[in-house]
Amino acid sequence: MSAFFSAFAHLVGQLADLLQPLFHTGSAAAAIILFTACVRLAVHPLSRASARGQKARTRLAPQIAELRQKHGKNPERMQKALMELHAREKVSPLSGCLPSLAQMPAFFLMYHLFSQREIGGRPNELLSHSLFAAPLGDRWTDALSAAGGGVFGGAGAVYLALFVIVAGVATFNFRRTRIQMAAAPTPALPEGPDGQPVPGMGAMMKVMPLMSFATLFTVAVVPLAAALYVVTSTTWSAAERYFLYRDMPAAGAAAPVTAL
Repeated sequence: MSAFFSAFAHLVGQLADLLQPLFHTGSAAAAIILFTACVRLAVHPLSRASARGQKARTRLAPQIAELRQKHGKNPERMQKALMELHAREKVSPLSGCLPSLAQMPAFFLMYHLFSQREIGGRPNELLSHSLFAAPLGDRWTDALSAAGGGVFGGAGAVYLALFVIVAGVATFNFRRTRIQMAAAPTPALPEGPDGQPVPGMGAMMKVMPLMSFATLFTVAVVPLAAALYVVTSTTWSAAERYFLYRDMPAAGAAAPVTAL
Protein backbone atom coordinates (compact mmCIF):
# COMPACT_ATOMS: atom_id res chain seq x y z
CA MET A 1 0.00 0.00 0.00
CA SER A 2 2.91 2.32 0.79
CA ALA A 3 4.30 1.82 -2.71
CA PHE A 4 0.91 2.73 -4.17
CA PHE A 5 0.74 6.02 -2.24
CA SER A 6 4.35 6.76 -3.19
CA ALA A 7 3.48 6.29 -6.86
CA PHE A 8 0.45 8.53 -6.52
CA ALA A 9 2.50 11.22 -4.75
CA HIS A 10 5.08 11.00 -7.54
CA LEU A 11 2.33 11.41 -10.14
CA VAL A 12 0.93 14.54 -8.44
CA GLY A 13 4.47 15.90 -8.03
CA GLN A 14 5.25 15.35 -11.72
CA LEU A 15 2.03 17.05 -12.75
CA ALA A 16 2.86 19.99 -10.47
CA ASP A 17 6.31 20.26 -12.07
CA LEU A 18 4.72 20.40 -15.53
CA LEU A 19 2.40 23.21 -14.42
CA GLN A 20 5.06 25.15 -12.51
CA PRO A 21 5.97 27.51 -15.40
CA LEU A 22 2.33 28.64 -15.57
CA PHE A 23 1.27 28.65 -11.91
CA HIS A 24 4.60 28.97 -10.06
CA THR A 25 4.06 28.39 -6.31
CA GLY A 26 0.44 27.36 -6.95
CA SER A 27 1.42 24.57 -9.34
CA ALA A 28 0.51 21.76 -6.89
CA ALA A 29 -2.93 23.31 -6.30
CA ALA A 30 -3.40 23.58 -10.06
CA ALA A 31 -2.33 19.93 -10.38
CA ILE A 32 -5.01 18.90 -7.86
CA ILE A 33 -7.69 20.82 -9.75
CA LEU A 34 -6.54 19.30 -13.05
CA PHE A 35 -6.43 15.83 -11.49
CA THR A 36 -9.99 16.32 -10.20
CA ALA A 37 -11.17 17.41 -13.64
CA CYS A 38 -9.56 14.29 -15.15
CA VAL A 39 -11.31 12.08 -12.58
CA ARG A 40 -14.66 13.72 -13.29
CA LEU A 41 -14.08 13.44 -17.03
CA ALA A 42 -13.35 9.72 -16.60
CA VAL A 43 -16.51 9.31 -14.49
CA HIS A 44 -18.65 11.33 -16.90
CA PRO A 45 -19.83 8.24 -18.86
CA LEU A 46 -21.21 6.87 -15.58
CA SER A 47 -22.96 10.19 -14.95
CA ARG A 48 -24.50 10.05 -18.41
CA ALA A 49 -25.59 6.47 -17.76
CA SER A 50 -27.08 7.57 -14.44
CA ALA A 51 -29.02 10.35 -16.21
CA ARG A 52 -30.29 7.92 -18.83
CA GLY A 53 -31.33 5.54 -16.07
CA GLN A 54 -33.17 8.29 -14.20
CA LYS A 55 -34.98 9.34 -17.37
CA ALA A 56 -35.85 5.72 -18.13
CA ARG A 57 -37.19 5.17 -14.59
CA THR A 58 -39.33 8.27 -15.00
CA ARG A 59 -40.61 6.94 -18.33
CA LEU A 60 -41.37 3.57 -16.72
CA ALA A 61 -43.20 5.09 -13.74
CA PRO A 62 -46.71 4.29 -15.13
CA GLN A 63 -45.71 0.65 -15.77
CA ILE A 64 -44.20 0.36 -12.29
CA ALA A 65 -47.43 1.76 -10.82
CA GLU A 66 -49.38 -0.92 -12.72
CA LEU A 67 -47.07 -3.63 -11.40
CA ARG A 68 -47.45 -2.30 -7.88
CA GLN A 69 -51.22 -2.38 -8.22
CA LYS A 70 -51.14 -5.88 -9.71
CA HIS A 71 -48.60 -7.49 -7.38
CA GLY A 72 -48.80 -5.23 -4.33
CA LYS A 73 -49.75 -8.12 -2.06
CA ASN A 74 -47.00 -10.38 -3.37
CA PRO A 75 -43.56 -8.77 -2.74
CA GLU A 76 -41.64 -11.64 -4.33
CA ARG A 77 -43.66 -11.49 -7.54
CA MET A 78 -43.39 -7.70 -7.49
CA GLN A 79 -39.60 -7.86 -7.21
CA LYS A 80 -39.35 -10.39 -10.03
CA ALA A 81 -41.60 -8.31 -12.29
CA LEU A 82 -39.54 -5.19 -11.59
CA MET A 83 -36.29 -7.00 -12.37
CA GLU A 84 -37.77 -8.26 -15.63
CA LEU A 85 -38.97 -4.77 -16.54
CA HIS A 86 -35.57 -3.21 -15.77
CA ALA A 87 -33.78 -5.96 -17.73
CA ARG A 88 -36.13 -5.58 -20.70
CA GLU A 89 -35.67 -1.80 -20.75
CA LYS A 90 -31.92 -2.07 -19.91
CA VAL A 91 -32.26 0.08 -16.80
CA SER A 92 -30.04 -0.47 -13.77
CA PRO A 93 -31.57 0.48 -10.39
CA LEU A 94 -28.03 1.17 -9.08
CA SER A 95 -26.89 3.46 -11.89
CA GLY A 96 -27.49 6.57 -9.81
CA CYS A 97 -24.95 5.45 -7.19
CA LEU A 98 -22.10 4.65 -9.58
CA PRO A 99 -20.69 8.18 -10.13
CA SER A 100 -20.37 8.82 -6.37
CA LEU A 101 -18.86 5.41 -5.68
CA ALA A 102 -16.34 5.79 -8.51
CA GLN A 103 -15.07 9.11 -7.12
CA MET A 104 -14.60 8.05 -3.50
CA PRO A 105 -11.19 6.36 -4.01
CA ALA A 106 -9.77 9.52 -5.61
CA PHE A 107 -11.00 11.69 -2.73
CA PHE A 108 -9.55 9.40 -0.06
CA LEU A 109 -6.27 9.21 -1.97
CA MET A 110 -6.03 13.00 -1.94
CA TYR A 111 -7.02 13.14 1.73
CA HIS A 112 -4.40 10.56 2.73
CA LEU A 113 -1.68 12.08 0.55
CA PHE A 114 -1.90 15.47 2.24
CA SER A 115 -2.49 14.11 5.75
CA GLN A 116 0.80 12.20 6.01
CA ARG A 117 4.13 13.76 6.95
CA GLU A 118 5.91 10.81 5.36
CA ILE A 119 5.10 8.78 2.25
CA GLY A 120 7.02 5.53 1.72
CA GLY A 121 9.40 6.34 4.54
CA ARG A 122 10.42 9.69 3.02
CA PRO A 123 9.29 13.23 3.86
CA ASN A 124 6.15 14.23 1.99
CA GLU A 125 7.47 17.01 -0.22
CA LEU A 126 3.96 17.91 -1.40
CA LEU A 127 3.26 19.43 2.02
CA SER A 128 5.73 22.19 1.17
CA HIS A 129 3.38 23.46 -1.55
CA SER A 130 0.67 26.05 -0.95
CA LEU A 131 -2.16 27.96 -2.57
CA PHE A 132 -1.14 31.57 -2.11
CA ALA A 133 -0.54 31.78 1.67
CA ALA A 134 -2.36 28.56 2.59
CA PRO A 135 -0.30 25.32 2.81
CA LEU A 136 -2.03 22.43 1.04
CA GLY A 137 -1.62 20.16 4.05
CA ASP A 138 -3.20 22.60 6.53
CA ARG A 139 -6.84 22.86 7.58
CA TRP A 140 -9.11 25.83 8.25
CA THR A 141 -8.31 25.64 11.96
CA ASP A 142 -4.65 26.24 11.08
CA ALA A 143 -5.63 29.32 9.07
CA LEU A 144 -7.63 30.64 12.04
CA SER A 145 -4.67 30.36 14.42
CA ALA A 146 -2.39 33.28 15.21
CA ALA A 147 0.33 31.72 13.04
CA GLY A 148 -2.13 31.43 10.16
CA GLY A 149 -3.15 35.06 10.35
CA GLY A 150 -6.77 34.59 11.44
CA VAL A 151 -9.97 34.76 9.44
CA PHE A 152 -8.83 37.61 7.21
CA GLY A 153 -5.18 36.62 7.00
CA GLY A 154 -3.58 35.24 3.85
CA ALA A 155 -4.55 31.62 4.50
CA GLY A 156 -7.95 32.61 5.90
CA ALA A 157 -8.72 34.57 2.73
CA VAL A 158 -8.12 31.42 0.65
CA TYR A 159 -10.67 29.54 2.72
CA LEU A 160 -13.14 32.42 2.55
CA ALA A 161 -12.89 32.29 -1.24
CA LEU A 162 -13.54 28.53 -1.19
CA PHE A 163 -16.52 29.00 1.15
CA VAL A 164 -17.97 31.64 -1.19
CA ILE A 165 -17.64 29.28 -4.18
CA VAL A 166 -19.21 26.37 -2.28
CA ALA A 167 -22.02 28.56 -0.93
CA GLY A 168 -22.72 29.86 -4.45
CA VAL A 169 -22.85 26.34 -5.92
CA ALA A 170 -24.96 25.09 -2.99
CA THR A 171 -27.41 27.98 -3.41
CA PHE A 172 -27.70 27.20 -7.13
CA ASN A 173 -28.36 23.54 -6.33
CA PHE A 174 -30.84 24.46 -3.61
CA ARG A 175 -32.90 26.73 -5.83
CA ARG A 176 -32.84 24.32 -8.79
CA THR A 177 -33.82 21.34 -6.63
CA ARG A 178 -36.68 23.27 -5.02
CA ILE A 179 -37.97 24.30 -8.45
CA GLN A 180 -37.71 20.73 -9.72
CA MET A 181 -39.52 19.29 -6.71
CA ALA A 182 -42.24 21.92 -6.97
CA ALA A 183 -42.68 21.11 -10.66
CA ALA A 184 -43.23 17.43 -9.93
CA PRO A 185 -46.94 16.77 -9.30
CA THR A 186 -46.01 13.82 -7.05
CA PRO A 187 -42.40 13.67 -5.86
CA ALA A 188 -40.83 10.37 -6.96
CA LEU A 189 -39.41 8.57 -3.92
CA PRO A 190 -36.58 6.03 -4.35
CA GLU A 191 -37.94 2.52 -4.32
CA GLY A 192 -36.65 -0.74 -2.91
CA PRO A 193 -36.44 -4.06 -4.79
CA ASP A 194 -40.11 -4.72 -4.04
CA GLY A 195 -41.15 -1.50 -5.75
CA GLN A 196 -42.21 0.16 -2.51
CA PRO A 197 -40.78 3.53 -1.37
CA VAL A 198 -37.76 3.12 0.90
CA PRO A 199 -38.75 3.87 4.53
CA GLY A 200 -37.58 7.28 5.68
CA MET A 201 -36.90 8.58 2.18
CA GLY A 202 -39.88 10.92 2.34
CA ALA A 203 -38.27 12.89 5.18
CA MET A 204 -34.89 12.77 3.42
CA MET A 205 -36.39 14.20 0.24
CA LYS A 206 -37.60 17.19 2.24
CA VAL A 207 -34.10 18.04 3.46
CA MET A 208 -32.34 17.07 0.22
CA PRO A 209 -32.26 20.65 -1.11
CA LEU A 210 -30.04 21.53 1.88
CA MET A 211 -27.57 18.67 1.37
CA SER A 212 -25.25 20.69 -0.85
CA PHE A 213 -24.52 23.06 2.04
CA ALA A 214 -22.92 20.13 3.93
CA THR A 215 -19.94 20.58 1.60
CA LEU A 216 -19.08 23.71 3.61
CA PHE A 217 -18.38 21.50 6.62
CA THR A 218 -16.24 19.13 4.54
CA VAL A 219 -14.13 22.00 3.22
CA ALA A 220 -13.64 23.29 6.76
CA VAL A 221 -12.31 20.04 8.27
CA VAL A 222 -10.21 18.32 5.57
CA PRO A 223 -6.72 19.35 4.36
CA LEU A 224 -6.76 22.18 1.83
CA ALA A 225 -5.70 19.79 -0.97
CA ALA A 226 -8.74 17.58 -0.31
CA ALA A 227 -10.90 20.70 -0.01
CA LEU A 228 -9.78 21.78 -3.47
CA TYR A 229 -10.79 18.35 -4.77
CA VAL A 230 -14.23 18.66 -3.13
CA VAL A 231 -14.85 22.21 -4.37
CA THR A 232 -13.80 21.36 -7.93
CA SER A 233 -15.85 18.16 -7.98
CA THR A 234 -18.94 19.80 -6.50
CA THR A 235 -18.80 22.65 -9.01
CA TRP A 236 -18.38 20.13 -11.84
CA SER A 237 -21.35 18.12 -10.54
CA ALA A 238 -23.62 21.16 -10.49
CA ALA A 239 -22.76 22.09 -14.07
CA GLU A 240 -22.94 18.47 -15.23
CA ARG A 241 -26.36 17.83 -13.71
CA TYR A 242 -27.68 21.09 -15.15
CA PHE A 243 -26.84 19.96 -18.68
CA LEU A 244 -27.71 16.27 -18.25
CA TYR A 245 -31.12 16.92 -16.65
CA ARG A 246 -32.12 20.19 -18.32
CA ASP A 247 -34.78 18.38 -20.40
CA MET A 248 -36.43 16.70 -17.40
CA PRO A 249 -36.96 19.31 -14.64
CA ALA A 250 -39.13 17.10 -12.45
CA ALA A 251 -37.29 13.80 -12.62
CA GLY A 252 -33.85 15.18 -11.98
CA ALA A 253 -34.91 16.27 -8.52
CA ALA A 254 -34.85 12.74 -7.15
CA ALA A 255 -31.08 12.38 -7.41
CA PRO A 256 -28.83 14.33 -5.04
CA VAL A 257 -25.89 16.39 -6.28
CA THR A 258 -22.62 14.56 -5.71
CA ALA A 259 -20.26 16.27 -3.32
CA LEU A 260 -17.15 14.28 -4.11
